[in-house]
Amino acid sequence: MKNFADLKSLGQQLRQQQEAKQRAEAEQLKQEKKAAAEANIFRNSIGHVAPIKTAAKHQVEPQRPAPIPFQHLADEKAALQESLSDEFDADSLLETDENLSYTRPGVGVDVVRKLRKGHWVIQAQLDLHGYRRDQARDSLGDFLRKCGRSGIRCVRIIHGKGLGSVNKEPILKHKVRNWLIQKDEVLAFSQATAADGGSGALIVLLKA
Repeated sequence: MKNFADLKSLGQQLRQQQEAKQRAEAEQLKQEKKAAAEANIFRNSIGHVAPIKTAAKHQVEPQRPAPIPFQHLADEKAALQESLSDEFDADSLLETDENLSYTRPGVGVDVVRKLRKGHWVIQAQLDLHGYRRDQARDSLGDFLRKCGRSGIRCVRIIHGKGLGSVNKEPILKHKVRNWLIQKDEVLAFSQATAADGGSGALIVLLKA
């Protein structure tokens, strides 16, 4: 009888636990229904909800500093350094010989003599016949730069004898001499021989 009584008591405990579980589940379901009903009441009371429209925001970009034209500044600096003055007077620097030759300080005295004798082969020439002063100056500067980049040493500059100018004065002839002396790459120059143009041209030696 004792074992039967224990089994009966155990059955009662299991039923009580089952009933308690069912009551808890029922209470939870009741609370969920109540919460859903309250939520519906709130939604029904406020009606359809739409998001508030806002104007598009204006994105203000920070002002960027103006770009610095480094290459343009470098070009202007180079042009300034390479500019040739028309006010430069070269007469005091020319040798007082009939050819009015020139050698840069530090250059051997025999360089002009070698120029006259054709020691260096003429590798390029620039003909300034018919050029106006500004055009001739710019062309000469550009020609010397190209020669420097190409490694050319000896050139002929044809400036003419001035026979077609006003009063038959060789203005360009004197200007070319003045311009050449202002160029660092010019080591020496001398009037060309008769075969190379005589008084209408110069033979010029450039830096290596």
